[in-house]
Amino acid sequence: MLESGDHVHFLYFPISGIVSLIYALEDGSSSEVALVGNEGMVGISIFMGGDSMPSSTKVQSTGKAYKLSRKVMKRGFSLGGKLQQYSLLYTQALICQTSQTAVCNQHHLLDQQLCRWLLMSMDRLHSEDIVITQEMISHLLGVRRENVTQAIGQLQKDGVIAVRRGHIKVLDRPAMEARVCECYKMVRKEYERLLPPVPDAEPTV
Repeated sequence: MLESGDHVHFLYFPISGIVSLIYALEDGSSSEVALVGNEGMVGISIFMGGDSMPSSTKVQSTGKAYKLSRKVMKRGFSLGGKLQQYSLLYTQALICQTSQTAVCNQHHLLDQQLCRWLLMSMDRLHSEDIVITQEMISHLLGVRRENVTQAIGQLQKDGVIAVRRGHIKVLDRPAMEARVCECYKMVRKEYERLLPPVPDAEPTV
């Protein structure tokens, strides 16, 4: 996908899979600020007036996406109508997610952040089985892998998840929702308020 500062030539509409928006620091550390699935789009700077993105993108779960050129998107957006309306509503929802993620990373415990990330991933994948390594989760949350391993181990011990190499399966979603901080519900409520319901994701490729 795109690296930070790249000129954005296309807008992507995922229909399955997950894309992460990631901010990196000069020392090489980074963290995820938002997740995008089939509820949204990647490349909003095309219609928001910018030529590039301050964040980089990384496909976390492979899938399919529609691609729309910069020229076509800008022309369609300028006409108003549904495309403009939904693009702006999605941008508002995305701002809510990035803002809440920043607050969550600063003020909530790692196990709460982890539950938030897992629940948001499940919502976008429409699946309880998430293909990801603990090393990658540590990069996305901007924390040490040892801390992630400890938090995942406790969730597994409590029967909330099952873990095998490169996979995390959520076994008890209600229990996870009981442990997560308010950030998850606040973001989900805002997405449901602003955006139309999305269909189940197509099988990943």
